[in-house]
Amino acid sequence: MMREVVFFDTMRQGLWVAVMISAPMLTVALIAGITIGLFQALTSVQEMTLTFVPKVGAMLIVFWVSMSFMTEALVAFFTTRIIPIIAGG
Repeated sequence: MMREVVFFDTMRQGLWVAVMISAPMLTVALIAGITIGLFQALTSVQEMTLTFVPKVGAMLIVFWVSMSFMTEALVAFFTTRIIPIIAGG
């Protein structure tokens, strides 16, 4: 039976890994959203696709660039934390 301390520590570490992995994409989405919103406010262009398409495109580019970092972070978390718990260590 897993002790509560180990469970909560594993959950805390898992949430931190999730924050680290999602931070680059969320940061780019925030910057793109602010930039596009500023552009729309300055030009009075209120096109819905203008907000959606560039933001998704920027997020896809950042996802593609940071995919190796995300994979390494997840693999490190699983090999150092999850697999030993499953194996009974």
